[in-house]
Amino acid sequence: MALRLLEMVLQKKDSADVRELLDTCKVIEHRQIRLADGEVLVRILLDAEQSETVLDLLEKRYTGGEGNRVVMLPVEATLPRAQAEPEPGAADPSEQSPPEGKSPERIGREELYEDIKNAARLSRVYMAMVALSTVVAAIGLNHNSVAVIIGAMVIAPLLGPNVALSLGITMGDLSLLKHGLMTALAGVAAALALSVLIGMLLNVDSTLSEMASRTRVGLGDVVLALASGCAGALAFTTGVSAALIGVMVAVALLPPLVTSGLLLGGGHPTLAMGAFSLFLMNLICVNLAGVATFWMQGIKPTNWLEKDRAARATRIAISLSVVLLAVLIGMILLARKGWVFDPGV
Repeated sequence: MALRLLEMVLQKKDSADVRELLDTCKVIEHRQIRLADGEVLVRILLDAEQSETVLDLLEKRYTGGEGNRVVMLPVEATLPRAQAEPEPGAADPSEQSPPEGKSPERIGREELYEDIKNAARLSRVYMAMVALSTVVAAIGLNHNSVAVIIGAMVIAPLLGPNVALSLGITMGDLSLLKHGLMTALAGVAAALALSVLIGMLLNVDSTLSEMASRTRVGLGDVVLALASGCAGALAFTTGVSAALIGVMVAVALLPPLVTSGLLLGGGHPTLAMGAFSLFLMNLICVNLAGVATFWMQGIKPTNWLEKDRAARATRIAISLSVVLLAVLIGMILLARKGWVFDPGV
């Protein structure tokens, strides 16, 4: 796990008990530097997975004061090298004062929040990337080219807003939930409208394998979308690059959405409905898996009132998603008998 450096300026009288406060935490290094006007700069070097525990302690004790702010900085490397594990035979300080709970194997809640909030920004760059990925995907589908379709999924910025939806539900954060929802809806609407326009301009061949395969919903698609949602959430919580994981999420969302628009613009409404049903099912699965992953990793607010609201929102979201998913799976089973969404009808 990567290293993080926490910095905070306190009054000298307030910094006296910082060391005692940190006795229950496994930090690599803690120093206090005297500043002017009776202030002290507190610097704490620790593993990223320990940052949430320390931040919660500092927030409860110090951040209520005027001007008190904790700043977290990423650390590329240190000399001498920080020891992640104690050397054989050496006493482990954490054994003398064990922490109250086991630290989660992920980055801290606040760092995760900032990463996802930035990834879900509704900006001109985001809309341009959606438009470009839609054009590339439409060309790839119309030419039955797998390589071009993969290129479109590399461009598509669909991971951020969908993970923001999942985290907003898990934490009961209405602001982040609204932020992610608006960004996701804007991207979906733009991709669908642009693909419909392209479908009206091109001679769409609905029998092409890459297009026809996305007009039918299968149980394998459910597994793919659930795996994509889990991978997307884990990519953010472990602090690794989410670029390649974003491709996996785009696999589940972009091609069926663009296929639906192309077929609708090309005059194939029944097939377009089948592709759109695949997109909706994938969208539900991605967000359901994201919420479940965040919940299982113990991501929750610190305030008890917010915890109650977050738990209620998570239960409602999971229940609603499971019901919708069950309905869609039922439709899949009926489709196999030729009752609904059968392209041959």
